[in-house]
Amino acid sequence: MPYPESVLLGDAPLTWRQVVAVARHGAPLALSPAAWARIDNARAIVERIVARGERAYGISTGLGALSEVVLSAEQFATLSRNTLLSHACGVGPVLADEQTRAIICCAIANYSHGKSGLQRQVVEALLALLARGITPRVPSQGSVGYLTHMAHVGIALLGIGEVSYRGQEVPAREALAAEGLRPIELGAKDGLCLVNGLPCMTGLACLALADAERLLRWADVIGAMSFEALRGQIAAFDPEIIALKPHPGMQAVGANLLALLAGSEVIAASRGIRTQDALSIRSIPQVHGACRDQWTHAASQVDRELNAANDNPLLLGTPDSYRVVSQANPHGESVAMAADLLAIAVAELGGIAERRVDRLVNPLVSGLPAFLVSRPGVNSGMMIAQYVAAALVGENRQLAQPAVVDNFVTSGLQEDHLSLGTSAALKLGKALENCTRILAIEYLLAAQAFEFHREQAFGAGTGAAWRLLRERVPAYEEDRWLAPDIASSVALLDDAASLDVILSAIGGMQ
Repeated sequence: MPYPESVLLGDAPLTWRQVVAVARHGAPLALSPAAWARIDNARAIVERIVARGERAYGISTGLGALSEVVLSAEQFATLSRNTLLSHACGVGPVLADEQTRAIICCAIANYSHGKSGLQRQVVEALLALLARGITPRVPSQGSVGYLTHMAHVGIALLGIGEVSYRGQEVPAREALAAEGLRPIELGAKDGLCLVNGLPCMTGLACLALADAERLLRWADVIGAMSFEALRGQIAAFDPEIIALKPHPGMQAVGANLLALLAGSEVIAASRGIRTQDALSIRSIPQVHGACRDQWTHAASQVDRELNAANDNPLLLGTPDSYRVVSQANPHGESVAMAADLLAIAVAELGGIAERRVDRLVNPLVSGLPAFLVSRPGVNSGMMIAQYVAAALVGENRQLAQPAVVDNFVTSGLQEDHLSLGTSAALKLGKALENCTRILAIEYLLAAQAFEFHREQAFGAGTGAAWRLLRERVPAYEEDRWLAPDIASSVALLDDAASLDVILSAIGGMQ
């Protein structure tokens, strides 16, 4: 499904595809007049509270365990600034620009509901970062749910810290000046609004959904190639049999495999050569399908969260009749669970692929030359590529351990149950990188196995996939430096246009 070329936020539900369009593909983001009206209404409530000298969490009080400390009116702006400075204490590798852009997009979506109360100019400043290509340098580690990542975004609005700008890392103040922008002046609640909510885990999850969707389709293509190379028994994919287990993902994968393998002389000539195949071969619809179903669930959870108001406190009503409600909407349990579940699915997708890789290189079960090279012995062939896939599967097993079930106590006992949703989304991203490499290795090996079946026609989709890889990677006649071949295969899997070539050969995939 194509990504939108522009995104208007505020009149209709936001989707994860729209977030990816803004973050990864540079689609312009704008807010509707209705969204701006909601933002202005919430800000007017904050200003009324300040004018009346009322007590309200995060507006006229300290934060977290300091919520009982009441501040004077002249301290409100200082609290906002200090909130960003004190919370901007993340560590570790810096997020990719597209990850930070996704986080900013999700933060703006939260504010568009008009339940936060920050000034209009703060939202305008965030939109300007996206539009002008100024991306704060945000450390990836340090969040037990939210706070630190958006604090690093927030200080860039103050002209503090480093940003990515025109391909370089420069001081935030310098990049703002180059675009004719000035550091913002914060007011009451602005700092809290900037660090609150779930934009970090949700933005990261949106990008992960895009990557997982692409990998799920590639897994069907590459799995079909391995099935064909190993001369699988197509009866396992009989539509009548598949229909007896009515999971939606399994139905889609079963149909995809038949389309990819249509017209294969290799499969036709292999009917009846064995009673049944190993499970890693005949259970592709069941396993890939289950992974697809978990992706569908995760996508629905993320889309719901994108359309939720996630601040604390939330401002309800109008300046003439309002409520300030302290609650737990910034708790990210739903997104954290969804990311953890999808990480398990990704680990399984890579796990079954590695089992197929093992069968491809093993002459005891493949019926092919040992390690897929014509002169085994003097050549090691694809032997160690399977080791690499196994190592990545092992790492993904660790990454599949759920983050959400862990817990800590923070903020002086005030925040004593945490989602760890950002950690869940980050490890999901790492698992997807590993799974891409596992599938890239299987792609290389399955294509090499095709070299030993070239006297027969391949399937409509599998043949197209083989030819596509051969445009970049030649057949493996004798040992050569294999790492660049794997890198080329990874690049193909990362390229949506490459997948489109295969889809056009079979009229599309589910």
